[in-house]
Amino acid sequence: MLRRTLLALALGFPLSASGAEPVRLMTLDPGHFHAGLIQKEMYPGVDPTVHVFAPVGPDLLLHLGRVTAFNQRAERPTSWRLEVHAGPDYLERMLREKPGNVVVISGRNRGKIDRILASVEAGLNVLADKPWLISGADFPKLEKVMALAAEKRLVAYDVMTERSEITTILQRELARDAQVAGTVGPGSEREPAVEMESTHNILKLVAGAPNLRPAWFFDTGEQGEALADVATHLVDLVPWLLFPEQPIDYKSELKLSAARHWPTPLTADELKRVTGLKELPAELTARMKSGRLEYFANGEASYSVRGVHARVKATWSYEPPAGAGDTHTALVRGSLARLEVLQGAEQKWQPELYVTANQPQDAAKLKAALERRVAELAKARPGLAVADEGQRLRVVIPERYRVGHEAHFAEVTERFLGYLKDPSSMPKWEAANQLAKYKVSTEAFELSQR
Repeated sequence: MLRRTLLALALGFPLSASGAEPVRLMTLDPGHFHAGLIQKEMYPGVDPTVHVFAPVGPDLLLHLGRVTAFNQRAERPTSWRLEVHAGPDYLERMLREKPGNVVVISGRNRGKIDRILASVEAGLNVLADKPWLISGADFPKLEKVMALAAEKRLVAYDVMTERSEITTILQRELARDAQVAGTVGPGSEREPAVEMESTHNILKLVAGAPNLRPAWFFDTGEQGEALADVATHLVDLVPWLLFPEQPIDYKSELKLSAARHWPTPLTADELKRVTGLKELPAELTARMKSGRLEYFANGEASYSVRGVHARVKATWSYEPPAGAGDTHTALVRGSLARLEVLQGAEQKWQPELYVTANQPQDAAKLKAALERRVAELAKARPGLAVADEGQRLRVVIPERYRVGHEAHFAEVTERFLGYLKDPSSMPKWEAANQLAKYKVSTEAFELSQR
């Protein structure tokens, strides 16, 4: 044991909670391309050999292809080595053999919480992509995961990439400045203090290549509808923005008021194009009517956190306009100004942050306050500035801070690895707000069905 510990220190690997093992990754059934994006970069102190446990099938082959592409790219190639353990008993084999101490989970959403729980029970740290659960019936399992991870000094971490987006970070900072935003909230259900919307595209490019989706992706019982899936990013950001680094009590500080869902219609040709299949499987065609699948991919929910009203909306289109991709918009209503992230054609599909005075006569005072605060923020991020566009002010963000969605996976992984060095360093609010987030998302989904 002492020899292994000294070897780990000599190689520069951080130690696990047990103080004995370097960080060694295992990937479990990588049914989503986010599992590959975790390995788009190398990380100091992480063993380059990654063990992949999965059933034989197209999901595994696509994952291997993505990691291979990262290893073979011309600029900053990675050097991952993959040990593949393929077979129907992949989960049981991983839990039995445990060649690593961190399991990366990104794939089928139904049953994901069971895999996370089994991993934590086996003494493994978990880095899992959203959503961890898509049904309120599974919420007690999430409670058990968070309690058990704390008890065992393990890190169970959700891949929340939107926290790393520069416009989101700056919007949060400005919302906390009383001279810029004023007081945020409480708002009302009709005009909430915070509104967020994300639009995703079913057909998209990832790492420069078309992202083929498995046929099961279009089974909402397997993937989850938007409110239980991609909307979790938005639900995560609401308390993160309104009450930074404060734990939310899901039992007493949340109130859901309304939710709805609606479909995105998809033709057979569109489904074949995005799955890469010449013929669609029978379980998918059985749910089609008049040659179209009514894919219930869209949802909206209104709720309050500590009495502050919020509305989140997540939608899916088939493919984006030319030059566009997934988009994120966010509005924070303060008593002095609106803080708004827009990402449309006017912004050339790049997110921009605007600040607008509620009263025109306060515009000059707001500009001075914003310039002061941005100058303070520029000490850590040189180049930030303010542009006066007449009716509104824009925060000028240098291109070097716009790293893109795929790079955010590495940033989340680095935060996870930091917590892994000392599990007690993981803030208490992370676990509390993990519970609050999935309480909102699963209850909103269930309300939308009614």
